[in-house]
Amino acid sequence: MVNRSMLMSLNYPSFLVGVIFRNRTHTQYRTRSSNSSISSVFLTDDSGNFEEPRSSNSCIMLSQQNTIGVIGGVSVLSTLVFLEKVACWSSRNGKQCPPFVVCSDPVLSKALSLHGSFPSTRNRMDHIKLNQELMIQNLRHKRNILHQSGARGLALPCHLSHAWHSEISQDSSLPILHVGDCVAMELKNAKMKPIHAANTVRIGLLTTDSSFVVCYYKDKLQSQGFEVVLLDKETEEHILIPAMEALQRKDIEGARNLLRIAIHVLLVRGVNVVILASDDLLGILPHDDPILRKCIDPMDALARSIINWAETTAKIPGGF
Repeated sequence: MVNRSMLMSLNYPSFLVGVIFRNRTHTQYRTRSSNSSISSVFLTDDSGNFEEPRSSNSCIMLSQQNTIGVIGGVSVLSTLVFLEKVACWSSRNGKQCPPFVVCSDPVLSKALSLHGSFPSTRNRMDHIKLNQELMIQNLRHKRNILHQSGARGLALPCHLSHAWHSEISQDSSLPILHVGDCVAMELKNAKMKPIHAANTVRIGLLTTDSSFVVCYYKDKLQSQGFEVVLLDKETEEHILIPAMEALQRKDIEGARNLLRIAIHVLLVRGVNVVILASDDLLGILPHDDPILRKCIDPMDALARSIINWAETTAKIPGGF
């Protein structure tokens, strides 16, 4: 049985810092719309009074050895949602959120033209392939900025960007968690039993970027003994893609119904859970939809893993 908590411009990019200091109960942050400015950081004391903000032009360097660095990917929204997950999971049991620094910019989404009308799957894949070098260069650049800013462990809350995890990790002295590893290890620790007398536990996988995302999830999950189940081509073309097209038309009910069908197709094939490995798929269904009890948001696993890294690092003697 799966634990319920599991379910469900290359120059001067936008920069966000969050710091938790002792004796300071609140940290608030505000980002500027201009990509050429570092965001201001506002700290409050125990009484809730704002302290003098740091200049947006000053060099902000975090010194804690458990500082988390978040590499923004294609979607700015997914980066913000990930930060909310980190804050939520780390605050349980009265704990504080670890210090973090975030770097993000709109270059990737502009270059890939992922906004506006939903492109055909083939055109979308071709466009991404043509811009792979730009993506890798952009992500490495942000990785370096985070390192220089004091980050000591990195998370990448973007399914598509993980396709180039090995390239981003090259020549980096910092650990960069892989979302596939995080999901595979949590599923392994859940000790699930095969359904319908199958020989292995089967995991369903839904994604809108199959050419890039499927490979690394299959490798990570199969290494832990799982069988990965995908939609057949016909179901993908007639159910999943139309669901995304309905979403683009703002036909929310239509998108929800089609997504439920896609999930059901995998469930009847005997999968224990379905991984929703796409920002496009997350948020379509209402949070109380019963079918989500059989689904996993991989970014929850990534958030829990980076928090565990930060908490473990904070306990190392001499780490501060």
